[in-house]
Amino acid sequence: MIDRKISAVLLFAALALVPAARAEPEVHVKPTSDPTFPELPGVVRLWNGNAPGAEGRSSPLQMRWENYDTTWYAVVTNVNTPAIIPFLPPPDKASGIAIVVCPGGGHEFLAMEHEGYAVGKWLSEHGVAAFVLEYRLARAPGSTYTVNRHALMDAQRAIRTVRSRAKEWNVNPAAVGIMGFSAGGELAALAAAQFADPVIGSNDAIDALDCRPDFQALFYPCLAREQPTPTPRTPPAFLCGAYDDAFNLTTPMVRYYLKLAESGVPTELHVYARGGHGFGIRDEGKPVYTWMSLFRAWLDGLGSSAKGAP
Repeated sequence: MIDRKISAVLLFAALALVPAARAEPEVHVKPTSDPTFPELPGVVRLWNGNAPGAEGRSSPLQMRWENYDTTWYAVVTNVNTPAIIPFLPPPDKASGIAIVVCPGGGHEFLAMEHEGYAVGKWLSEHGVAAFVLEYRLARAPGSTYTVNRHALMDAQRAIRTVRSRAKEWNVNPAAVGIMGFSAGGELAALAAAQFADPVIGSNDAIDALDCRPDFQALFYPCLAREQPTPTPRTPPAFLCGAYDDAFNLTTPMVRYYLKLAESGVPTELHVYARGGHGFGIRDEGKPVYTWMSLFRAWLDGLGSSAKGAP
């Protein structure tokens, strides 16, 4: 089970945000104790009671170690209570932009360190209010959830929740975007495509709000199985991946770029020669981490729809 605390060493390694600076090495030997995280912002549940479709499932969130390319990192599993974790910038730095961040993990777990917490912290330090999404996992062992219903419902509810509390969180309700990594990129792309016919969740005041994101940012998105059909109303997009993606997701991403362009959707595409899959934000000093400055420049260039005072 998770109480959201971890040692200061692991936290510093996971949340190191300047690629050129070296921090503690990543974990190459599986730790003997379960991961936990301290000093995270408070969690905001997306529904006060059970989420629609999660009735009778109250078992708590779990965190465990997952191995990828010789490195052990903490992942979240067993999501039955969808929530967002707000990373808010200081008021004097707030741009008014907000982003719902969807970590990847193949819909089996959530890669919260380098595709969630680190991203949220980096965005908030650059004036963007970030809301890291704990969404339901369709491919976790024993799961009866689906991507196109339950995970998408969670993403749409997260966008609506941010808009419903825009004044409190000092964000512009007309500048709420979505960002996703790998499987989270698939979810973000769905949210950016299916806003006109949203998943039916609840009938409260929050679900009455618009769930269309004002922009989308997809990083090595899992679009090989199914690609959304863009329209001229599809939000502007930032796409980023690497040629040497081990899961061969870059070619489908490029095809999606062409579909967006054919539909008249302003889109920026970056494909790095090297970067692999799952680069997120890590303390590795690789060229692929120039994506952070490129993404900031892209956000700045979106215009008044994605910046400005609330």
